[in-house]
Amino acid sequence: MGRYPLRTGLIGNASSQEGAKGAMSTTTPTMAEMFQRAGYTTGHFGKWHLGYTPDTTPNARGFDYSFGHMGGCIDNYSHFFYWQGPNRHDLWRNGVEIYEPGRYFCDLMVEEASHFMEDNCTKPFFIYFALNMPHYPYQGEAKWLERYKDLPYPRNLYAAFLSSCDERVGTLLGKVDALGLREKTIVILQSDNGHSTEERAHFGGGSAGLYRGEKFSLFEGGMRLPGMISWPGHLPEGEVRGQMVHSCDWMPTVAELSGVKLINPDIDGLSIVPVIRSAEAPSPHKALHWHVSGGKKPQWAVREGNWKLIGNVHTTDEKGLTAADKEFFLSDLATDIAEEKNHAKEHPEIVEHLRKLHDEWFAASQPPLSVDTPVQDKKGNEQ
Repeated sequence: MGRYPLRTGLIGNASSQEGAKGAMSTTTPTMAEMFQRAGYTTGHFGKWHLGYTPDTTPNARGFDYSFGHMGGCIDNYSHFFYWQGPNRHDLWRNGVEIYEPGRYFCDLMVEEASHFMEDNCTKPFFIYFALNMPHYPYQGEAKWLERYKDLPYPRNLYAAFLSSCDERVGTLLGKVDALGLREKTIVILQSDNGHSTEERAHFGGGSAGLYRGEKFSLFEGGMRLPGMISWPGHLPEGEVRGQMVHSCDWMPTVAELSGVKLINPDIDGLSIVPVIRSAEAPSPHKALHWHVSGGKKPQWAVREGNWKLIGNVHTTDEKGLTAADKEFFLSDLATDIAEEKNHAKEHPEIVEHLRKLHDEWFAASQPPLSVDTPVQDKKGNEQ
């Protein structure tokens, strides 16, 4: 969609209950609608979690074909959502509930996406393959659980689930190759948040390496995420970029690469084609912004260059954090990528400058919210 979530009406998670309100604004054009208008056949496979009413489901938001679950997560074998309200089955194909008890969900995703590619391989298509892995519940295959049995708990569970995921991605890309489409196909892999430390995730298992923070945190470990793009013969291969970019940038980037016109240029993302082509290209952004959850003290952050200011810090990695640190934490990412030191007292002028940037951005970005828009609770749990 190319916009910050705040500008789409989502300051937390969308609803995971059928018919409940709380969704991405229907006035925000999706990438699927952009490609559909350009003549592409569009398919969604996997997680949706952007709306659970008739006008906010995938088929209503630009997808010709949809297979997956509408809420935040499901059990990979029963396909039930167990984490809020009455436990309910959540598996759909083009708006019709279907039942495949006992079948591994990601296998179903690969199967459905493969059929979609077979049916549409002679014409342009767009696929949104939204993995439910490695989101909890951790349900790795037996062979991978055996492979990682000597790792400590819960790292063993996370590793097995992630390897199960990787294997399915490899199968899907193998289908692209088998159809002779690799040189014609742009493939993007993008994570959406850091590892979870919630009880439902066994309080961990994942790792952000040097980076502090986790899912729901605006420290780097919660939002500095891997992103990869592949288009053999057209883009550089085997290279790494360090420029500051954002997931919102994918929409204008793929529009430029594929020659498709943006439906609405009023987006926050900027094309990163120059960055992809050259490690010397500057970041297209002067500043980036984040805002999550509601209430009286929502967590927010703004980054300009190597300075990042977090307001109302939320993290399970609280070692050394004082009340003042939690109010405003100023990171110098050039010298302290692990964000161990708060530079707010040393540089009050930078704090004030970045705080002003956030306030101005927030005032100009008020979303079409309603009192029914769900948010995360104080522990960051899905609502």
